[in-house]
Amino acid sequence: MGDLELLLPGEADVLVRGLRSFQLRDMGSRGWNQQHENLEKLNMQAILDATASQGEPIQELLVTHGKIPTLVEELIAVEMWKQKVFPVLCKLEDFKPQNTFPIYMVLHHEASIINLLETMFFHKEVCESAEDTVLDLVDYCHRKLTLLVAQSGRGAPPEEESQYSSPMQELQKQAELMEFEIALKALSVLRYITDCVDSLSLSTLSRMLSTHNLPCLLVELLEHSPWSRREGGKLQQFESGRWQTVTPSEQQKLSKLDGQVWIALYNLLLSPEARARYCLTSFAKGQLLKLRAFLTDTLLDQLPNLADLQGFLAHLALTEAQPPKKDLVLEQIPEIWERLERENKGKWQAIAKHQLWHVFSPSEQDLRLQARRWAETYRLDVLEAVAPEQPRCAYCSAEASKRCSRCQNEWYCCRECQVKHWEKHGKACVLAVQGDRAK
Repeated sequence: MGDLELLLPGEADVLVRGLRSFQLRDMGSRGWNQQHENLEKLNMQAILDATASQGEPIQELLVTHGKIPTLVEELIAVEMWKQKVFPVLCKLEDFKPQNTFPIYMVLHHEASIINLLETMFFHKEVCESAEDTVLDLVDYCHRKLTLLVAQSGRGAPPEEESQYSSPMQELQKQAELMEFEIALKALSVLRYITDCVDSLSLSTLSRMLSTHNLPCLLVELLEHSPWSRREGGKLQQFESGRWQTVTPSEQQKLSKLDGQVWIALYNLLLSPEARARYCLTSFAKGQLLKLRAFLTDTLLDQLPNLADLQGFLAHLALTEAQPPKKDLVLEQIPEIWERLERENKGKWQAIAKHQLWHVFSPSEQDLRLQARRWAETYRLDVLEAVAPEQPRCAYCSAEASKRCSRCQNEWYCCRECQVKHWEKHGKACVLAVQGDRAK
């Protein structure tokens, strides 16, 4: 592994071998929390390895031990928990948590897994090792991107600057912002799946092109560009977990997310396997021809391969639209979501009540122990190595050079910002220090 190691090779092997699926009612339990910590360690080590460009043993271990399907199932399970159990939990009369940290960990679990999958699916052999669960992953990505398009009409969620009257309101705001970031990660995962389009099963291709009509959905994403916005007359783009102002000289530069959409479209429209199966109906033709307005000389200079896509669209404009196909096709369908929904149907309230009393009402001692464990997981030297850029002030988002002297977790640009942020940071800071002293 790289020069900076969070896990030794033997430790990584043990953690990967131990990955398993959990029932929805067990999310947030002690065993589940242990696996969440293990996934975070694998996640950080995978990023370190990718950054060091010295081989990627985490990817090799996940493929060797056949754990990619397990990760996909866990991803969809926590997505279902967030949709079916979390809203019920929030409405329970007895639900008045003193500390929302345990619930935040469950909400964050989806982000942890999709982040790890984004790093892994860069390698084509990972897509192959996903086996039949690639169908479930395609459906998952489609759900996230559909929500992203729908959200673009309302504007992307703001950053966490507002003050909220209760911890639960703040938690729900964090969950909203997290959902936005998860959707952007799902876009990257989908793009990596399209890199393997010529080796995907016919069922997966049919799911992408016929059932979900992903090319048309990707056109909508380009039109709405939910990762860009105007604030105070300035162009901002969402990158590295926050909104950043784009300087006038950089505004013609292709963003990473726009690039992912263009590459996915290129793969889906120009791959021989996909072209043979994609029905170019009048609706699809009309949607795809919108792309011509985006194919400027500046874009083609940055992605020269798109000249082939430009030629495809010129030809498409002159051809007749195809009638919808009515062929009888026998194909596999994704089964994880339907199976989990079938197994837990009518049990959402019971699961929420069980978790209220047995999972999300920890004692002070349990919280201190958990804080200590997280301090050990998130080593500062590792976090600094995987950080994409200079630390940012927790209050105003300016570049920061000072760290909270008590917990060492938050960064600030000046003393004034630290004082203003204390009302929000204080409880977490005290908890982290208590956990550190309990070692």
